[in-house]
Order: sequence, then structure tokens, then C-alpha cells
Amino acid sequence: LMFTAGVWGGLVQAGGSLKLSCAASGNILNTHRMGWYRQAPGKEHQSVAIVRNGGIIDYSEFAKGRFTMSGDLSKNTVWLQMDSLKPEDTAVYFCYADISQIESNYGDTLRYSDKEYWGEGTLVTVSS
Repeated sequence: LMFTAGVWGGLVQAGGSLKLSCAASGNILNTHRMGWYRQAPGKEHQSVAIVRNGGIIDYSEFAKGRFTMSGDLSKNTVWLQMDSLKPEDTAVYFCYADISQIESNYGDTLRYSDKEYWGEGTLVTVSS
């Protein structure tokens, strides 16, 4: 699977905003979930916000009220609008996709498997 980021992370001042975008491609039969994870220095990999079928978005507690995610799963695309950023938001942010990926397609046989992918990640640094 390949991820394409329309906007990359960078240095943002506390209280500022940043919008990330991500599109997934590569023999995708169906997209079940997409969203964002992050990993801050010295902390565990954690979910930020995930959208699933039906447009239902699951936000982590720290993201509620500050982060807004939108997505179009039919186009394998998600956006993450981050507002009121805090130094504690400093982390590497990873685009995430849970998909059914085509493994082979020939004759009358379509083979696929359900897989989870994370992008290479982009560093968001929030300064105080």
C-alpha cells in the first residue's frame, strides 16, 4: 500500500493549527477504516482519530474539541485538522488504513486479505 501526504508536518507554535491529509492507494478492494496514529517521544503508539464505515469517527480523548477529522473512504482519503496545538501534541503522526487488499485477480478467482498499514509518518513539533 502506498500513502500520499498532501500536507506534511512541521514546526507549529503553541495555539496554532495544522492540517494533514493522506490518501491511500494500491490494489484496494475495500477500505474499512482510515485515520491517524501518533507516537510522541518516550510514549507509546496511540490512536488520534479513526473514521469507519458510515462516517463514524472515533476520537481519542486528547483530540476531542481540538482536532477534527474528515474523510472519504470511497476515495481512500482522510484529513486531520489540528487546532489549539499544545507542546504535548509533539509527535510523529502516521496515516493509517485498514483495508481489504487484492493479492491476485485472475480467471474467476479474486484473492484478497484484510490488512492494516501505517505510513512512514511525519513529525509535528509544537513549540511553547
